[in-house]
Amino acid sequence: MSLLAELFQSFPNTAPPQCDEITAVAVPPPYRELLVHTFHMTVTVEAFYQQPVDVSVLETSQHENWYARQIVLKLRHNRAVVQYGLVRIDLNCLIPQVRQRILAGAAPLGRILIEEGVLRHIEPAGYFHVTLNPQFQGWLNTPIRHSYGRLGVIHTDGRPAITVFELLTPIDSMDYTAT
Repeated sequence: MSLLAELFQSFPNTAPPQCDEITAVAVPPPYRELLVHTFHMTVTVEAFYQQPVDVSVLETSQHENWYARQIVLKLRHNRAVVQYGLVRIDLNCLIPQVRQRILAGAAPLGRILIEEGVLRHIEPAGYFHVTLNPQFQGWLNTPIRHSYGRLGVIHTDGRPAITVFELLTPIDSMDYTAT
């Protein structure tokens, strides 16, 4: 089973979109600048859209020391959805304060890790051309059926602690100007 399929197992009511793996070079602009890097997506999308993003948690799942959540990131000024995320976290790899902030669901994961000074390394594990199903079109608030995403592993203190799938809202389907 692929790492991406494993992530979606935490949410049996979510029908995964069709994800066709592509090379980093095959990711077209402007998606390439948003996905092909080793930075947190929070920082990257905030720089691209030139405004902060906030998190909205769609669903969570927890089993023993594993926590998973599906989220969307929204631009702070006009609430436009810019990204869907699915993350699975080994809570044993994080100190209690960081765990508490993540479980509270009030801030994007990248912002929490940065603000808490968690030593981390982001390892891209795959890039995808994604065909959105109606559920994902609804979450991303778009009629467009195709977008791009990436799969990554975040290592904290040298250990793989977090697996994340990040899917961008089709850029030509949204008005992301600040209001």
